[in-house]
Amino acid sequence: MDEALIRSIVQEVLTKIGTTSTSSTAVPVVSTPKPTKKVVDDGVFATAAEAAVAAHEAYIKLQKIGVAGREKIVQVVKRMSAAKAEEWGRIEFEETRIGRLEHKIAKLQGIPKVPGTEWLSPYGMSGDHGISMEENCPFGVIGAITPVTHSIPTLACNAINMVAAGNTVVFNAHPKGARCAAMAVREFNRAIVREVGISNVLTIIETPTLESFDGICKHELIKLICVTGGPGIVKAAMKSGKRAICAGPGNPPVVVDETADWIWLPAQSFSVEHLTTISYVLVRKRFLLWMRCTARFLEAFERAGAKKLNDAQLARLTEQAFTFTADAGGCSHPAVNRDLVGADAYVLARHAGLHVPESTQMLYAETDADHLFVVEEQMMPMLPIIRVKDVWEGIEKARIAEHGYKHSSMIHTMNVRHMTAMARALESTVFVKNGACLAGLGSGGEGYASFSIATTTGEGITTPATFTRKRRCVLVDNLNMI
Repeated sequence: MDEALIRSIVQEVLTKIGTTSTSSTAVPVVSTPKPTKKVVDDGVFATAAEAAVAAHEAYIKLQKIGVAGREKIVQVVKRMSAAKAEEWGRIEFEETRIGRLEHKIAKLQGIPKVPGTEWLSPYGMSGDHGISMEENCPFGVIGAITPVTHSIPTLACNAINMVAAGNTVVFNAHPKGARCAAMAVREFNRAIVREVGISNVLTIIETPTLESFDGICKHELIKLICVTGGPGIVKAAMKSGKRAICAGPGNPPVVVDETADWIWLPAQSFSVEHLTTISYVLVRKRFLLWMRCTARFLEAFERAGAKKLNDAQLARLTEQAFTFTADAGGCSHPAVNRDLVGADAYVLARHAGLHVPESTQMLYAETDADHLFVVEEQMMPMLPIIRVKDVWEGIEKARIAEHGYKHSSMIHTMNVRHMTAMARALESTVFVKNGACLAGLGSGGEGYASFSIATTTGEGITTPATFTRKRRCVLVDNLNMI
C-alpha cells in the first residue's frame, strides 16, 4: 500500500477518535494521568492514582520479560515469605493482635505452596482447518483488597497468583494491618528490582481508607478488582462496574455422625493446633452431633486442651461478644464486638468469668442451633456444639447456619452416603471429609494453598489462572501433515 495512503488512513482514524459525538457508538478518549510525587519509594504511595500509574508502568515492562521473568518474581516472593516468616509474623502479630503468633509464622512458611507460572498451560487444537491456541493472558493492573486476619500472607499469595499471570498489583490493605503490609511490599519490591530490574510490580496505599478503595474501583488503569473481606466491601466491589473476584464471608459448619472413627478422631482432628487453625483461618465453625456416646466426643476436646463453658459463662461471654444496633426501620441486628475478634481463648474466658491458662487455644460450649455463636460469623476461638437427633437433621442445620455463603464445610463420617448428602446440600467451595479444615488448602491433604477463596463470585480457590482472560489465536490453513 502507498505510504501516503497509509498516512491518510491513520490520520482519518485519529480524527474520528478525537471527535466529540453524542452517539452511543462514539469511541472515548482515555487519557493516562501523569504521576504525582510519591510519598515513599519501593511501591508505597499516598493515593490510588499514584499507585495505579506506577503499577501500569511496571506492567508494560513486565510484559517484556516474559513468563521466565515472572517466575523469577514469583520465586522472590516465595523465598522471602519463608525466610522471613518468624520476623514478619511477629511484626504482623504485634500490629494486628489477631490470632496466635505461631499461626502467623506458619501461614508465611506455607506461601511456597502457592501455585506459580506452571499453572498457566495453554490449550492447543489442531485439525483439517488449521491450528488454534488458547492462552491465559493478563488483565493488566489489578486492585487487591486484603484482610486484617492474615495481612502479609494474603498479600504474598495474591502477589504470586497475580504476577505469575502477568499482572501488576495495587494493594489496599485493611487499616489495622496496613503497616506490616506496606513493609512487606517495600521488601518485596527491593528484591524484585535486584532480580529483574522492574520497580513497582507491587504497589500499596500507605494509609488505606474508604476513599483509596473507591479510587481503586474507579481508576481507569485498574482493570480487575480482587477482594478478600467481609460482605460490605464485597458488595462495594461488585457495584464498581469492573469485574470483581470476591472472597466473601464464611460460616463453615462441621457435622460429626455416629460412624466417626473414635480411635483416630480425637488425636488427628481435634488437636489444639487444628482447633485454633479452624478458628482463625476458616473464621467460623460449629459441630452438629449425632452419636451414641457424646461424652467421648466432648472428652476429645478436653484432651486437646480446650476448656468448656457452662451455661452461665456462655451467657456472659455472649453479652460481651455481640452488640445490637437498630436499622432504619427500628429492627435490631446483632454485630460482633470487634475488640474481641481474633482474641485468645484465655481473653474470652476472662470475659466469661473463667480463668484458664494463657496456653489455652479453644473454648467450647453446648448451644442450640439459633445461638449467636452459631449463626453469626464471629472469628473467635469459641466453638458451639449442637446435639441433633440424626445426621439428616445435622446436615439441614448445617445448611441453615452456613447461610448460603458456599465457603467451606466439613464432615466426619465413615458413611459415603452421608458425605454425598452434605456435599449436595451445602455446595460449599471447600468440602473436607474426615480431616482438619486446612486439608482443603493442601495442609494435611492433597492440593495447593491460597488465601483468597472466591466464594461470592464463584471462581473458588484462586490460582494464577483466576487472574487471566482467555485469548484464542487461530491460524487457518490445511496444515495437517498426516
